Amino acid sequence: MTDIIVIGGGIAGLSLAARLSTDATVTVLEAEDALGYHASGRSAALIEPNYGAPSVQVLNRASVGFLSDGGYLTPRGLMIVAQPHQRADFERDIASLGTDPITLNEAVNMVPILNRDALGFAAYHSDAQDIDTDRLLQDFARVLRKNGGTIETGCRADHIRFDHGHWRVACGARDFSAPTVVNAAGAWADHVADMAGVTPLGVVPHRRSMARIPAPGGHNLRDWPMFFGVNESWYAKPDAGCLLVSPADEDPVAPHDAWAEDLTLAQGLALYQEVVTEPVTRLQSSWAGLRSFAPDRTLVLGRDPAQPTFVWCAGQGGYGIQTSPAASQMLADLMQGRTPDIAADMVRALSPARFA
Repeated sequence: MTDIIVIGGGIAGLSLAARLSTDATVTVLEAEDALGYHASGRSAALIEPNYGAPSVQVLNRASVGFLSDGGYLTPRGLMIVAQPHQRADFERDIASLGTDPITLNEAVNMVPILNRDALGFAAYHSDAQDIDTDRLLQDFARVLRKNGGTIETGCRADHIRFDHGHWRVACGARDFSAPTVVNAAGAWADHVADMAGVTPLGVVPHRRSMARIPAPGGHNLRDWPMFFGVNESWYAKPDAGCLLVSPADEDPVAPHDAWAEDLTLAQGLALYQEVVTEPVTRLQSSWAGLRSFAPDRTLVLGRDPAQPTFVWCAGQGGYGIQTSPAASQMLADLMQGRTPDIAADMVRALSPARFA
């Protein structure tokens, strides 16, 4: 028996398990054969403090120190570009993301493939940074194991019940028992709740697709910022000498091992090509991940109001990695009876009780 079972071995489950393991025995159950297989392993790997709902932004800012001190961050920067007819959308975007207008000459100096003749506006700020997501994930796993916790991969929960004060979780022939269970199952969060006899919250996975293309025009992309179309209609980001281009799709889907659809990628690449001078001639690879949102598009962190021994760590959307240091600390504090550093109104905004 263990003190706490965490269902889900992505960044949400592992970061929380690592925090909890200082005061409790924790077992992580991961359905796949590798950690971070789904959303956590298919992220754009960027922290942008002004991205997301107010409660998400609070977690973003509270996570920067941990990520910076741990050496997980590399400067990247963020640019928004818009065509002449998109002025109203551009102004809304720069207000919400806190970017500063720059000249088109400045924009082209930063990203030489931008088509000056196709653009009307650009804005930039330097706060966005790349995250070493793999090292972050593995470091949380290392802390958990060092503190005596265990990780069971290839262990898909197929039966969950509450019996005489303990949760019993069956994974095929393996059985686990603990007084507390954490639902960190990502796209499968509502499915896990339903299995446990807990009311689902309406957490819906949404597909996000990505294409990797060779460095446009043979440019060295190392110092390019991530750059967006207005309304996040597409984005591009340097990655290991190549360029990632995403249609920024958010199609609601059933939980599954996601893949990119050709038509969706083509539509996103077409929008990207409207504002650059170098055509896309081939894809090196493509993939998709699932970003899972609660109905109000912010994280769900806390004890279920009807079943307090069932804890939600779900609805990370596209914010899971960048918020993981603060979100995991806040939830661990709540579970272990400490007052979180996060303001009380933000803790309430993140609680599953808001749906009761």
